[in-house]
Amino acid sequence: MSSTPTATRSHSDFPDDGVVRAADGTPLKQRLAKALRREKLRSFLLIAPLLLFILLSFIAPIADMLFRSVENNIVQDTIPRTVEALKAWDPAGNELPNEPVFAALHDDLAIAVEKRVHTRLGSRLNYEKSGMSGLFRKTGRAIKRMDEGDYKAQFIDADEDWGDVETWRVIKRFSPAYTPGYFLNAVDAEQTSEGIRMKPANERVYLMLFNRTMVMSLMITVSCLILGFPVAYLLAHLSLKASNMLMILVLLPFWTSLLVRTSAWKVLLQQQGVINDFLVWTGIIDDANRLVMINNQTGTIIAMTHILLPFMILPLFSVMKTISPSYVRAAKSLGANDWTAFWKVYFPQTVPGIGAGAILVFILSIGYYITPELVGGTSGIFISNRIAYHISSSLNWGLAAALGAILLCLVLILFYVYDKIVGIDNVKLG
Repeated sequence: MSSTPTATRSHSDFPDDGVVRAADGTPLKQRLAKALRREKLRSFLLIAPLLLFILLSFIAPIADMLFRSVENNIVQDTIPRTVEALKAWDPAGNELPNEPVFAALHDDLAIAVEKRVHTRLGSRLNYEKSGMSGLFRKTGRAIKRMDEGDYKAQFIDADEDWGDVETWRVIKRFSPAYTPGYFLNAVDAEQTSEGIRMKPANERVYLMLFNRTMVMSLMITVSCLILGFPVAYLLAHLSLKASNMLMILVLLPFWTSLLVRTSAWKVLLQQQGVINDFLVWTGIIDDANRLVMINNQTGTIIAMTHILLPFMILPLFSVMKTISPSYVRAAKSLGANDWTAFWKVYFPQTVPGIGAGAILVFILSIGYYITPELVGGTSGIFISNRIAYHISSSLNWGLAAALGAILLCLVLILFYVYDKIVGIDNVKLG
């Protein structure tokens, strides 16, 4: 029985082109690239579930909310014939639209009333002009009683606001599918027939809230740094047993409900509360001059500093733990006193921890709304409280989305400035 020899190829069978090849003659570079692609595909498949979860639970909701800040399809979808008829009408004049526009409005509202969507349109336009919600609700009840012909007089008879040119200007102005109206309202401006203008001074709320949110968040961050730095220093330099005991006290607030902690501060800070009673008992203040520390900015800063303090301590501690004490000893051996050795040698090495803690506390504080709502009163609430109000109470999701988008842009701008000043590469969690 004869054996068939295995076909083999020697290096002499390959062209002498200087290319490094594998045993089967395939260029080695090509084989390595193929192996690298397989490795990348394997890695991608491993993270695909997490990536899909982030896209569905984080990216998609944010994208949807950003779209809602400019989306305005409700006018076109509810009264499409009226929107088309209004294209020939000049809002700059003082003349009401002609009869075909009123006829188109009658046909649109007849369908909208049947589908029960006319009140939604009134609620949307009521954000731009007070009284529009009641106008559409009242007209919806009268639309079935209208006879064919002379719709203009019948609409004005149903509600005199249909004889107001400004009503039609609002409808025409917000008939496009996209609108800047929500963003304008978010910065205390409005779109009128004369153009964009700022609202009256007594109606400007959101710019003040944005400013208050940024300033108070910065104050809370600084307060957490001032209180957290010494605690983190002790944690890093005490014995292991004492450090573990102190760490338990730092982590203890995480084991208590946020609502309980905030409610506790209401008891502590009120004028008849524990702190005022103690100050009166010690004679520091008079009973008639008790401190007002609740339902104002003071209460918000105190309560949120306590709640967010661990987020400053933990990054600081993790960085301080890695700093070798030999650096400070070397500085002292070269003649530096305690303060110089600390400020010139030790403190610069803690900057990455300060940066990480400051980012955590600042980002968390600008988005808090439970604590300011409970202890802040009217002067201590943040912009996040208004966003929550428009989402859950007024149902003005477009304005809430615009406020959230502006807040996101402000955070990104501050993050960029922080990167230029401190450097994001210097931020470490240990």
